[in-house]
Amino acid sequence: MERRRVVVTGLGVISSLGLNFNDFWKNIKAGKNGITLVERFNTENLPTKVAAEIKDFDPVNFMDNKEARRLDKYAQYAVAAAYEAYAASGLDKVEFDKTRMGVHVSSGIGGLETIEQQHNLFNEKGGRRMSPFTVTMMIANMGAGKIAIDLGAKGPAECVVTACASSTYAVGNAFRLIQWGEADVVVAGGSEAPVTEFALSAFAANRSISFEADPSRACLPFDINRSGFVMGEGGAMLILEEREHAIARGADIIAEIVGYSATCDAYHFTAPEPEGDGAYRCMENAIRDAGIGTSDIQHINAHGTGTELNDKTETMAIRRLFGDHEKNISVTATKSMTGHSLGAVGALEAIITAQSIKEGFIPPTINTSEIDPECSLGGIVLGKGIDRDIEYALSNSFGFGGHNASIVFRKHR
Repeated sequence: MERRRVVVTGLGVISSLGLNFNDFWKNIKAGKNGITLVERFNTENLPTKVAAEIKDFDPVNFMDNKEARRLDKYAQYAVAAAYEAYAASGLDKVEFDKTRMGVHVSSGIGGLETIEQQHNLFNEKGGRRMSPFTVTMMIANMGAGKIAIDLGAKGPAECVVTACASSTYAVGNAFRLIQWGEADVVVAGGSEAPVTEFALSAFAANRSISFEADPSRACLPFDINRSGFVMGEGGAMLILEEREHAIARGADIIAEIVGYSATCDAYHFTAPEPEGDGAYRCMENAIRDAGIGTSDIQHINAHGTGTELNDKTETMAIRRLFGDHEKNISVTATKSMTGHSLGAVGALEAIITAQSIKEGFIPPTINTSEIDPECSLGGIVLGKGIDRDIEYALSNSFGFGGHNASIVFRKHR
């Protein structure tokens, strides 16, 4: 069967850099730092003090108060971002077959805040005082389920959980669903709300998170002084659509997805395979799936967490795969601005990559100033973004458990 072409027609974002896509993109282009000191709770006894925290989100701006009280914060972010993406696509104004509309929305953890709050309540006052909505608020698939209910999407609705690669898997699987003819439209993305005392403490115990108290020095991808990732949060949604379906209704096409791959390191719970083999194979397979060569890639939105091992192994994989062409590729690590929103960040970076292609603009890696020789890539964009006409771009995500995912975007013609 001939593969169908898949395009992006709508984007939605809830982030520390903006509560809608336009504000978010403006701040990304400006190289604004969304990482600040945490204000939601007292961090005096925590080893980490910073996060890309959303400080001014009010769910009643996106849904009624009754609905909001029955959703964990991660699901609120998911629904709000999905509403924006759906409206931006124009699908809310046309009739189409919603039995051929899917929802692939991931979360790495799900309703963590609900779990913490309800567990504390259980310990203090017993199970009879727990919310009857505890189960539906904490499970990771409820974001996808709520979006499907609200939009009337009756095709496949899924929530894949692969740690930090979760929403890249969601976008990739949605791409396949349309490509293989099982859907015409899919809401794809991820959401996460892990800025809690428990989560920050857990990642601090894991030693993967930065203990740097200065927000401008906390997340330093590829820098010799990098000390770990910085927690982020938010929701990121894309509307994927079969190309002819989009063209027939006169949709504004942002970019085209042409390749996807997922691999596993099969090596360690948290550490990447030392030679970057899983990341290498993932990028190689995605490029092959797109039907192009490595020399066609002009831009990479790197996973670039600012952790010692990830940055090193991703660099090794890029050097090995692209050879001399590596110096011609503009590489950016946008977690330096957005933080690392775990199961949501892959979709957030897919959104940045798609819009970068549409506008011909590559955002910067901010704060990084002294590149580690082991992480040196010729095209790392530092400090300020650059204008560049992009035909093909790659977005990478690598998660705990050795989960890797890469997506290839193309300028739509």
